[in-house]
Amino acid sequence: MDYAKESERLHEEWKGKIEVISRVNVDNDTDLSLAYTPGVAEPCLEVQKDIEKSYELTRRWNMCAVITDGSAVLGLGNIGPEAGMPVMEGKCVLFKSFGDVDAFPLCIKSQDVDTIVETIYQISGSFGGINLEDISAPRCFEIERKLKERCDIPIFHDDQHGTAVIVLAGLINALKLAGKKKDEVKIVTSGAGAAAISVTRLLLSYGFKNVVMTDRNGIIYKGRTEGMNPVKEEMAEVTNLSGEKGTLADALVGADIFIGVSGPGLVTKEMVASMNEKPIIFACANPVPEIFPDEAKEAGAFIVSTGRSDFPNQINNVLAFPAIFRGTFDCRARTINEEMKLAAAEALAGIIVDEELTPDHIIPKAFDPRVRPAIAEAVADAARKTGVARK
Repeated sequence: MDYAKESERLHEEWKGKIEVISRVNVDNDTDLSLAYTPGVAEPCLEVQKDIEKSYELTRRWNMCAVITDGSAVLGLGNIGPEAGMPVMEGKCVLFKSFGDVDAFPLCIKSQDVDTIVETIYQISGSFGGINLEDISAPRCFEIERKLKERCDIPIFHDDQHGTAVIVLAGLINALKLAGKKKDEVKIVTSGAGAAAISVTRLLLSYGFKNVVMTDRNGIIYKGRTEGMNPVKEEMAEVTNLSGEKGTLADALVGADIFIGVSGPGLVTKEMVASMNEKPIIFACANPVPEIFPDEAKEAGAFIVSTGRSDFPNQINNVLAFPAIFRGTFDCRARTINEEMKLAAAEALAGIIVDEELTPDHIIPKAFDPRVRPAIAEAVADAARKTGVARK
């Protein structure tokens, strides 16, 4: 099937993938008076006295805004907010289908950090959470940080945190199969954008010790000046503690794990062959990975994961964000903290029991019915234990 042409045809037929449907019937004067004026004044006054009542008397408790500025849409780049709308609508479909979360797409016609932050803050009272989407690095980090400082609802950048949760879940099971320990392995990442940095941060939080990040200029190390920014400088303080320098190929020599969130064809069979025994390859660039699974396995890879659905072990964000928000909304959490993300990753990994675990099956499929309840429960439990749950 030509997915591009068929999707274009269907989008024209659908004329949008979401719509607003009323939860109440308005068939007579009484219905009208209760759903709207004069009856609606009473719940308004209740919310005025206690804003927390907005979660009980409106749909806010289950409503997430999916927000982009169109600056990093899929692999298409900076195509603008309107062009990002089909993706945002699709994201809303996934929220509802996989998490029973009501989501609404909002595309902001600005790429100024403060304008975006102010816009989102001003509308945040209508939502129970904010999912940032397809915003380029390093601005995405600043936008998320500033919003967390101002808003009392969860702010989640799925490109960062959803990816990180699934990668960690896959690595937990991959290490189990390979018989390796998290504090002994060497991890090399390719890419230093939003996903790579968030993945690295979560891996460090989980207890991995030796992570070397690379970008188009080679290994990131403390004191490097070429192609750096404040976020990369921050990461240079906590990664590559041995001070390695050189190329991605240099970094991969003797490495146990490769995590690619960068671009196509950056890893060769020779580079995989230079790694430690039972190398683990997460080549997540889409649609063309850093190395295709058949090439990686010919070079000796033990486990290979990609971002594609036509290969085993797909790193698919739909495994994480709907269920994470489901658990967050169920306990009405004020934020999504590191403990909640770690709990989500462990719950996702735990779905694959030992009898199911193979090199071609380290993470569940997107349609596995066990995913949503397992992650939602784990996230809500972590929120309560860390004191960020309202209920």
